[in-house]
Amino acid sequence: MAEDRIIVVGAGPAGVRATEALVDAGLRPTVIDEERRDGGQIYRRQPEGFRRAKSELYGTEATRAANLHDSFARLQPQIDYRPETLAWNIADNRLHLVRGAQSDALTYGALIIAAGATDRIMPVRGWNRAGVYSLGGSQIALKAQACAIGRRVVFLGSGPLLYLVASQYIKAGASVAAVLDTAPRQLRVKALPKLMARPDVLFKGIALDRHLRRSGVEVLSGIHPLAIEGSDEQGVEAVTVRLPEGEVRTIACDAVGLGYHLRPETQLADLARCAFRFDAKTRQWQPEVDAEGRSSVKGVYLAGDSSRTLGADGAEAAGRLAALAALKDRGHTVSATEMARLAKTIARSERFRQGISEAFPWPHQAAAELSDDTVICRCECITAGELRAVASEKGATELNRAKAFSRVGMGRCQGRYCGHAAAEVVAAAAGLPLEQVGRLRGQAPVKPLPVAAGVTSP
Repeated sequence: MAEDRIIVVGAGPAGVRATEALVDAGLRPTVIDEERRDGGQIYRRQPEGFRRAKSELYGTEATRAANLHDSFARLQPQIDYRPETLAWNIADNRLHLVRGAQSDALTYGALIIAAGATDRIMPVRGWNRAGVYSLGGSQIALKAQACAIGRRVVFLGSGPLLYLVASQYIKAGASVAAVLDTAPRQLRVKALPKLMARPDVLFKGIALDRHLRRSGVEVLSGIHPLAIEGSDEQGVEAVTVRLPEGEVRTIACDAVGLGYHLRPETQLADLARCAFRFDAKTRQWQPEVDAEGRSSVKGVYLAGDSSRTLGADGAEAAGRLAALAALKDRGHTVSATEMARLAKTIARSERFRQGISEAFPWPHQAAAELSDDTVICRCECITAGELRAVASEKGATELNRAKAFSRVGMGRCQGRYCGHAAAEVVAAAAGLPLEQVGRLRGQAPVKPLPVAAGVTSP
């Protein structure tokens, strides 16, 4: 019956392992995947006809990537797999879908959301120029299109992904002009006790840093971004930053990869009416989940990066655990020992996540220093000055109110890339704690739909 259907949204590490647990229990779940093939972002597959070795695509994670791909290939005959399908709304226990010009709505008994994460962006003056990409976009270009985003690339931001993508570009033979990290290097030493929760991952990170330096890439820490220079005609031409000692440096380039960690894809959880909580350490709102992945809404489970970013192996554990929780709630017998083991793995990943947030903090203070002409929302071309005006002149100090006055977050990305920075700008302008400013509420459709699909929101 449709009411008994279990749906998994996402076929990355969390989604694949959740699906595997359901199949192991004798069920035939429906798997919704926005991409053409399984793997998610971190284990994104290259198109047919491409022949780059897995070791080149995934580096030290090649074995894990191959294992995940092989696992899903074995599962496909036993599942209802729907690739290239967008889950765009949730209402009345129905998941609304579109594929091409075809729309559908599936009733579910349990829903496991493993939607992954997207880049977290702090704008810098000039980031709206042609040639500026998110770190994830830079990585997609390399993995799925076998090309670099530019001839001479600067990677700017903070967090492990900054070093990973830069290293992948070097291995692919691209020219990396510099890696510019806003986090002071000494913060990594302070965070070591938590980072040692995952020594294997820690040492891989150290190896990435060494690889960049041995390759002759300039790696600068504790910098303050001032501007991405260029013109409307030529796009990006250079990046200007201030070094910790006060020196201003301009580094020539024709492309920039920009990003600060990842942010969970929470739109579907929001549409499912899941409760959220404010995480003061990372300064963002996250869906509430219990230790086994249950959300505040009965029958809705959150796995992997869709609730908190734990890395690929943490996501695999969270995906399987969420599926076991769903099975347990539906009366199936599950192994308490396995659930405890998975919970322990997740706890270790969570401690490491906390260490990462301390070693590479989100530079929230930069929002107050952005010039008024800095674009915050690239889709709608809303500047920091406009946001400050609606906060100070119109009293719009709640983020959705500021959105109504300014249109920030109303564009194609639905606030994915501007929402966090917009909240910081409003909070600084109003002199309020960030949590009081709130968050952009999710609205359907979570991504643009083709007009030919003819769908309407329920």
